[in-house]
This record gives sequence, structure tokens and C-alpha cells, in this order.
Amino acid sequence: MKCFTCFLFSVLCAFALNGQNGPIDFEPDGNGADWTWTVFENDSNPPLEIIANPDPSGLNTSATVAKFTALQTGMPFAGCESMHGAGIGSFTIDADNSIIRILVWKSVISDVGIKLVRADNWSLGEIKIANTLVNEWEQIEFDFSAHIGNTYDQIVIFPDFNARAGDNIIYFDGIYGEEAFSSQLTGIEEAEISLSPNPAKSTVELQSDKILEEYQIFSLAGQLIRTETVRGTNAQIDVSALPVGTYLLKAISEGQTIVEKFVKQ
Repeated sequence: MKCFTCFLFSVLCAFALNGQNGPIDFEPDGNGADWTWTVFENDSNPPLEIIANPDPSGLNTSATVAKFTALQTGMPFAGCESMHGAGIGSFTIDADNSIIRILVWKSVISDVGIKLVRADNWSLGEIKIANTLVNEWEQIEFDFSAHIGNTYDQIVIFPDFNARAGDNIIYFDGIYGEEAFSSQLTGIEEAEISLSPNPAKSTVELQSDKILEEYQIFSLAGQLIRTETVRGTNAQIDVSALPVGTYLLKAISEGQTIVEKFVKQ
């Protein structure tokens, strides 16, 4: 009995030393909703809002999310940060917590950044990854394995690391959450699409190994340029009127969404 008590005490001490609070889900009985979040470098710094999920579909059907308003007049690196020593707690990066996932809903394509900060404000800097989807929930995964052994007590989120043409609203949720894709794709063979030629001057042929339902073309800034209904496994897309540049094509095939880039010459 004495040995078991000693073991239990050791386990509790280990949790206390690595007291990470997560996942950050912004639910009333979860983590994040009642934390102190400070918005920085965003001009008037409108506060982070905790609101009802505006799009409870796809990868994120949770009730509550965070809303960040990135102002055009704010800096590209505008963001929000938890309070040192509170919120996420003090924790050491190891093999079990070195992957940070975040769910984002954005109307534009731009970098999302995450930074971990030590109690003395030292940091290795942010990791930035751009979203690939717009107007729907997407999970982005950040690999912090290069930080193993470092102890942090603050997390910083940069929802829209970008020079902006206007104000952008970004929703985010599920920080340090589980991988959102595997359970939804179990038993489902993912559709494959191809675009050719790529680059293209006048016409792009969209081909899929499954029945296509719809495609949408977006600019890299997230502006919807065209939506077309498709009935079949291929479609001829006239791109002759598009300005020269890079675009995103989002195809919907048997309920799945696939995104590919193409270049208009």
C-alpha cells in the first residue's frame, strides 16, 4: 500500500510539473473561454470574442468558438496571446504534445501562426502554415518537435498573418485537439482529382475518379470567382478570361472536398 501511495504521488507530481490545460475548445466547461486573451498589434485591438459556432458543420460541430477580427489597419502579425502562467499552464514539450492542431474558418487564404513562449518571454518564434480552404472549417497541424525539452507557459495565435486588403474575420477552435480527419474518412476511399494542363492559357480539364458535383475557383486572397455544377467525372473549364496568376480550385465529389492549385498563364 505504501509503495502504491508513493507511485500515485509521483504521477500527480508529474502532472503538476507538466500542467498543460487542453484541448483549448472554448466551451463553458472546457478550456479557453474564461482565459485572459490579449490582442496585440491590431490597431484598436478589438478583443477576442467567444461566440456560438457560426458554421457547425464539416470538421467542427462544437457549440462555441473564438472569433478574431483582423483589421486592415492592423499589422500582418496581429494576434492574441494567453496570459503567462495562466490559461494553458506551464508545460514541457515532449513527444506526446509536440503536435499542435488548430481548427480554423477563414474567408481568405493566408498564414496561420502559432508561437510558444517561455516565462521569461523567450521563444523560438512562430511556425506559420497557410490554410487551403475558405468558408469552411479546416484543421491545420503544426510540428513543434524541434522544441522538445523546452518549457513554456504561454501560447500565441496569429490567425491571419498577412497584409490585408480589408478587415478579415477568422474563427478558430480545437487547439491541441485530436486529429479531425481519420474518423470521418474511415471506410471511405478519398476521391482523386487532376487538372491539366497546369499551367494553362485558355482551358483546364478537371478529372476525377469519382462523380463530380461542383467546382469553385478562388483567388489566393480567398475571393470566390466562379461556381459551376458538374455531372460526371470530368469538366472543361474556360479560364481564358482570368488574369494571369495562381488560383485555387475546390472540387466537391461524392460529398468530399478536394482543393488543387493551378496557374493561369
